[in-house]
Amino acid sequence: MSGLTPSVRFDTTSTSNLSRNQLVSSGTPSAFPLSDGGQAMQAIKFLAVLVAATTEVFAEGGTRRIVVSLPDRKIALFEDGRVVKVYPIAVGKHSTPSPNGSFHIVSRVVKPTWYQPGKVVPAGPANPLGTRWMGLGYKGYGIHGTNRPKSIGKAASHGCIRMRNQDVEDLFERVEVGDPVELVTETDADLAKAFDETAAMSDGGGQ
Repeated sequence: MSGLTPSVRFDTTSTSNLSRNQLVSSGTPSAFPLSDGGQAMQAIKFLAVLVAATTEVFAEGGTRRIVVSLPDRKIALFEDGRVVKVYPIAVGKHSTPSPNGSFHIVSRVVKPTWYQPGKVVPAGPANPLGTRWMGLGYKGYGIHGTNRPKSIGKAASHGCIRMRNQDVEDLFERVEVGDPVELVTETDADLAKAFDETAAMSDGGGQ
């Protein structure tokens, strides 16, 4: 998160491919016309039911989870108990630390708009949220891209988990609303091993 807590909405130019995971994390869904109050309210209720249903179904049979290691400044994506991807990240500054605990993805937004009192930054190269937003449903925190790629690997954000745009786009395509997200302050043996193996692959010219 860059600056004050963002309010995120769709880029209405890309709503033709609206899916069950492209939901608004706060505010009114701009993917639906607001001229008819009844239609807008029905759309909002539909989205709320869809989110709840998706979360419940995935909780019953899902095996995918995201683990964010705050001290290592890395994200590990697990599927069926196995690490399939590791990404470098930026975490919150000491004055604005990232939260720790168990959360889940409540929204996925392509080309988010960043809102701050007195300032609106539309989707584009200058947007502090980058090209993707995945909300965690807790005080405006989320996983997102960045317009400051050199900050990756550092304690630099206002609490959100910041990723390179190409990395957040890759992760975005691999996860869904309802997936659990754990933000941890200690690295266990399995996570440390996954990070070491990823580093070795990178040094050897692998992924």
